[in-house]
Amino acid sequence: MTGAARVADLGSLDLNLLRVFDAVARERHVTRAAERLGLSQPAVSSALARLRQALGDELFLRRPGGVEPTALALSLAGPVAEALDRLGAALAAHAPFDPATSTAVFQVAFSEYAEAVLAPPLLERLAREAPRCLLAIRHADRTNWEALLSSGAATLAVAVLPEPPALYTRLRLLPEAFCTLMRPGHPLAEGALTVERFVSVPHLLHSPNGSREGALDPALAEAGHPRRLGAVVAHLAAVPEILRRTDMVITLSARLARQMAAAHGLLCRDPPLAVRHTRLSLVFHRRFEADAAHAWLRRLILALAREVPAAG
Repeated sequence: MTGAARVADLGSLDLNLLRVFDAVARERHVTRAAERLGLSQPAVSSALARLRQALGDELFLRRPGGVEPTALALSLAGPVAEALDRLGAALAAHAPFDPATSTAVFQVAFSEYAEAVLAPPLLERLAREAPRCLLAIRHADRTNWEALLSSGAATLAVAVLPEPPALYTRLRLLPEAFCTLMRPGHPLAEGALTVERFVSVPHLLHSPNGSREGALDPALAEAGHPRRLGAVVAHLAAVPEILRRTDMVITLSARLARQMAAAHGLLCRDPPLAVRHTRLSLVFHRRFEADAAHAWLRRLILALAREVPAAG
């Protein structure tokens, strides 16, 4: 029997073999695929052997650091992933969801800001209402959110995001203002904060993707007073100590700035010019529209976003 003929014969295929195929195709690594499925590596290797025999193709070839899919495996990866996703969504949509007893793992992707302001109250509510569920957060921004959702690494993303393709639903959260943080005793701590004084000191920029332009820069450029960057940092954890040790200031979303000021003894002032407000978006694939567990988590995030103290 030729490979093509055997591929066309689906009657003998076990659905579990397709789940193994999908995991290996996504991970490109047998051990990581086994961990993803909660199986042993020998069990996954055995399933791959059965699938190779059924389809008449090697499917995955060993290479340093993992496996490489064959041409047939590459052609099957998309349809198999889509079919399993659709089946999972259809089953989940009709399955009752009881947060009090569920052991669901919620794989989400948050920007650093979204994680800072939403994760604490979200985990507090999960501990109370869904104590056996697990929230697993990955980093998301405008450069990687779609890859995370399309690959299944996350089922929803919360960040400042552009308008998504039609396959995704977008919900807007948290209208936001800005505050400028500085150390106590900073030269800008007292007196009128004019634009001229504002740009007279070096500015710290938080940019996870390395960009050197923030929300302030278009407004400052339009006013004819571009700022001077003293440093660009990828993580918020370094910000308070940098501010305490230097004359740098940083302008952040106001909810986060006030949270940081209270926790680290910093001063918070309104910037001297209007800045276009940013707004977080919650984006998810439409296949999760009717998923009961996913819908419960979405409603919880939306409710918590409304409860977060206002920025202004």
